[in-house]
Amino acid sequence: MLQFITKKILYGFLVMTGVVIVVFFLFQGFGDPTRLIIGQTGDSATIKNIRKELALDQPKWKQFVLYINDVSPIGVYNTLERKEKNIKGIFIGNVGLKLPYLRRSYQSKKNVSTILNEALPQTVLLAIAAMFIAVVIGIFLGIVAAVKQNTWMDTSSIFASVLGISAPSFFIGIVLAYLFGFVFSHYTGLPLTGSLYEIDAFGGKQIQLKNLILPAITLGIRPLAIITQLTRSSMLDVLNQDYIRTAYAKGLTTAKIIYKHALRNALNPVVTAITGWFAELLAGAFFVEYIFGWNGIGKVTVAALENLDFPVVMGSVLLTAAFFVVVNIFSDILYSIIDPRIKLE
Repeated sequence: MLQFITKKILYGFLVMTGVVIVVFFLFQGFGDPTRLIIGQTGDSATIKNIRKELALDQPKWKQFVLYINDVSPIGVYNTLERKEKNIKGIFIGNVGLKLPYLRRSYQSKKNVSTILNEALPQTVLLAIAAMFIAVVIGIFLGIVAAVKQNTWMDTSSIFASVLGISAPSFFIGIVLAYLFGFVFSHYTGLPLTGSLYEIDAFGGKQIQLKNLILPAITLGIRPLAIITQLTRSSMLDVLNQDYIRTAYAKGLTTAKIIYKHALRNALNPVVTAITGWFAELLAGAFFVEYIFGWNGIGKVTVAALENLDFPVVMGSVLLTAAFFVVVNIFSDILYSIIDPRIKLE
């Protein structure tokens, strides 16, 4: 187990290194962001000072080394640099173990880590809500489709799951927002757009969970469709096993056989899909959040792209990639725990 985790961490480190290289050269390696910071009216002295502050007057290879130093967990900074950049960590001399420094936003001048920390909880909440909907409804539909094989229930479940897989999330989001947030809003009571928190003139910041419903449904449709098909296929395999026929011969009820014996063994591939899809949802939330005005990492990133605020975009990509790595490692470990026949190598 320890050897497997070490190997996975090493692979994750290599993946993150590749992402850092791509992110740097894609967003900063081929351009000069000075004009994005000061606009088109800055004088030459101001431009020179900003270029020096951001190390843009240095060769590209040195800019890249400085960026690696910022985003890596181990960095080299003097006392003044740690104070200016608000670097948090444990240092011995100028070398220390630290939190990644994602630099500052060109637009708001705030630390990118602060911006992402404010948006991350809402994205995680949205992903959890979407996955909850997908798991509960998807497993239920998969069981019904398997038990009622070759009936209209089975056919309807398969058709709905294929439709859910085929339809893009941004298209479904627009349709749901228009129908339930605009056309039928006086019946549903759901807003067209909205975030978790809303500012009330008298009550201050208030939580609005109803704003979570439409984006969670939109984001959960694709994993719901996948989980439905996986549960159906796995349940059909298990229901044809000898021990299930033995359970029927002993006179056990259908419900007890399905939920106590069949479902437990059928959920192994489903659990793997759930953990994998959670990371997918964090990435897939980008356009869903933007459509519904949900103030998560997705909306922050799209807004940063519109404003060419590259540090925010770069930090968001790195954070999302890190989630993928961590969730994939957790998924492999969880799968081996659920199914002891799977050996970690």
